[in-house]
Amino acid sequence: MTQTNNRLIDEIARLATDAAAVAQGARREVEGAMRSQVERLLSDANVVHRDDFEAMKAIAIRAADEVDALKARVEALEARMAPPLAPAPADDAGLAGQGPQ
Repeated sequence: MTQTNNRLIDEIARLATDAAAVAQGARREVEGAMRSQVERLLSDANVVHRDDFEAMKAIAIRAADEVDALKARVEALEARMAPPLAPAPADDAGLAGQGPQ
């Protein structure tokens, strides 16, 4: 009788192992199908990948820094090229003889 019980237990263990393997395979299939569906939806929605976003962000930061540096250069050049301000005429220089009458 012990031999029959061992065979029954062995068969139940084998069935449980097979069922677990089938469940894992089904889980992998469902995950793969869900992943491809989500990727398709994101692609249709024009959502960018994180790596692409980070790359463009770095490019934009560099461009903004370059613009700031060029602005500073232009301002320095304009300040250097601006004609010196003429001194303001003295109040009494051209007004001689034009006093109150």
